[in-house]
Amino acid sequence: MFRSYLRLLLFTCGLLAGIQVPGLVKDYGQRVEARVLESREALSGFQETAQRFFKGDLQALLQHYRTSEDPVFISDANSIESLLVRNQLLENEWQAMQGSWLSQSWHVLAQADPQLREETLNSYSYQILLVPEAIGWGLSAGFVLAFVVESVLVLLGWVILGGRRKVVKESWR
Repeated sequence: MFRSYLRLLLFTCGLLAGIQVPGLVKDYGQRVEARVLESREALSGFQETAQRFFKGDLQALLQHYRTSEDPVFISDANSIESLLVRNQLLENEWQAMQGSWLSQSWHVLAQADPQLREETLNSYSYQILLVPEAIGWGLSAGFVLAFVVESVLVLLGWVILGGRRKVVKESWR
């Protein structure tokens, strides 16, 4: 009886944890989208200057700033370069979040930008989404958690008892 309750408890914990994955993925995607838009806006002035004088080539504008003898331009070159690097990172993250929900989930869980993922986790509020992805994640996580923990406990019991099982005499009543 205890084993059945333990199995049910483990399944429920896994279900509730798995249901959180789509909400976390959605929050991460929204964070990435907001940051990409912000990054594009920050570069828009430099992009216009590059369009006017360097046929839209931001790298040529950056090189022009770097070769200038004016220390203000040289300092601004570092700022532009950091904006370009950050924009490229965010654009890559945004592209990764345009795939299927499974690829998005994998990206957030295994390949996401650590800083963005940490910010998302820190501001994440638990939620129960009743969408097919959440139900799938919840049922899968619940089953896997219950199966793995029960298997480990049964294996430990088998090792401790030396492969022997207690024989329980059943009453014919």
